[in-house]
Amino acid sequence: MNQQSVNKITNSEYDTLISNSLKNSSAKEKSIAQGKVISIENDIVTIDVGLKSEGRVPLSEFSRPGQKSEIEVGDTTEVFIENVDNANGETLLSREKAVKQKAWQDLQISFNESKVVTGVPFNRVKGGMSVDLNGVVAFLPGSQIETRQIIKDTKELLNKPLELMILKMDKYRGNIVVSRKAITENELKEQRSELLKNIKEGSIIEGKVKNITDYGAFIDLGGIDGLVHVTDISWTKINNPSDILELNSTIKVKVLKFDEELSRLSLGIKQLKENPWDKVNEKIIINEKILGKVVNMNDNNIHIIVENEYDGVITLNEMSWLKKPPHPSKIVNINDEIEVLVLGIDDEKKRVNCSLKQMKDNPWNKLQDKFNINDTFETEIVNIVDFGIFVKVIEEIDGMVHISDLCWDEKESATMISNLKKGEKIKVKILDINADKERISLGVKHLQNDPVQDFINSNPINSKVTGKIVNIDEKGLKIELDSDNQIFGFIKKANLSNDKNENKTERFALDEKVDSVILSIESKSRTLNLSIKELEIRDEKEALNKYGSSTSGASLGDILGSVLKK
Repeated sequence: MNQQSVNKITNSEYDTLISNSLKNSSAKEKSIAQGKVISIENDIVTIDVGLKSEGRVPLSEFSRPGQKSEIEVGDTTEVFIENVDNANGETLLSREKAVKQKAWQDLQISFNESKVVTGVPFNRVKGGMSVDLNGVVAFLPGSQIETRQIIKDTKELLNKPLELMILKMDKYRGNIVVSRKAITENELKEQRSELLKNIKEGSIIEGKVKNITDYGAFIDLGGIDGLVHVTDISWTKINNPSDILELNSTIKVKVLKFDEELSRLSLGIKQLKENPWDKVNEKIIINEKILGKVVNMNDNNIHIIVENEYDGVITLNEMSWLKKPPHPSKIVNINDEIEVLVLGIDDEKKRVNCSLKQMKDNPWNKLQDKFNINDTFETEIVNIVDFGIFVKVIEEIDGMVHISDLCWDEKESATMISNLKKGEKIKVKILDINADKERISLGVKHLQNDPVQDFINSNPINSKVTGKIVNIDEKGLKIELDSDNQIFGFIKKANLSNDKNENKTERFALDEKVDSVILSIESKSRTLNLSIKELEIRDEKEALNKYGSSTSGASLGDILGSVLKK
């Protein structure tokens, strides 16, 4: 048709031609139609679907998530016709809607018939992953990713095809939930059913270490899991199953217990070997030396393995000859090989009792050869406690100086102990040695004479002494007898006078000097008990004996008065 012919067609005739053309075309509004790519420019794909005008579709709609577009000029493709010849004279097309509509139709069939679909995870989201199902985005929850193993990092699944089952579809809301777990569970049901037919208590099965915990290891037997408790891994005590077992390793196990109803399996590894404890008395001899490997320790014990198959223990009192041994970590390290002495075999606890300290000579024997009671020596303070100090005597033997043995004055002892420091040099005296009880008593105050005892030696009980009043209270008088050595006495109120009417503290004054008699020593307070009363009684007896008679009836005042008149 030439230009001249066209001009002869009326508008009415033109509309008719267009209308007939559309009637003959398969392309309809709001439907999927086949179109041909006629150009790709500036990320826009122009497509001819046989309508009055071509449609344009963004190039991005021709690529799947995480992949590049492979559309080329001349290719035939399906598009969705949104609108024909709109107000701008354009045909609106959508590749994305065509893909989704076709995909939804296919997915609905798969869902209705419980068929497996293939999807590609392309993004990690909260709680799971986004999956592309031929253009439709579905959600794969984390709990539905896998049954047989725990995937720590889902990144490894991105952009890799997965076989999935559709759990839920809602086209109206555009929601699809898929599961990988559903497929594996179906597979496992068949495996589990076949496996359970052949499992019996006592059976030996090969499996893979699936998971390791503090309390044991889970073994995948190929369709069913079993637990090896930590106590059934080795005949010897272990800290953690991971010390012996390796994740994903293949091992043999023995079925210890099988609950068919619950499909619960208890497995053992150590049961594959003979119990070494049955022959412990053949391999371990009491009082003999043996090598052991340190496997664990705490504040009170060192745990070792002897003969590579027996649990051994070294208790706190068998670690060192020291009365207060250091922490085990100061003596040995984990994995150390040490030589020990076998003390005994504990059948009940299934362990060998060992000693580390008895590998050395008893230092208490050496102590007795080196020191005697009343010997003095300079040493080092190794520890300070509220009740005294510990000092080094010889290697592996410490001795204690009780707080009461630091100073003759208890108050000074408290001050002294607060000023002492660990590592400080100090001179001590040996008070007692008891090798059988492994005990040595030491003193510091005994390096000097007891000033109270020295005073008593010079002023025995019942002797007359003179002192100064340094304190007065309702109970009596405190008397200073020796200011240089801090010797004090106390006169109770009842002992102030032989005359009861004169037993008054108010008739005395501070710094006043008084005579009295020593009655006794208060050992705890180291104070002398004094008496003026006893002195007056004694003086009265002497006066009566010298100047009077006990039968004359004269009083001491009468006798003294007569003497003074002469």
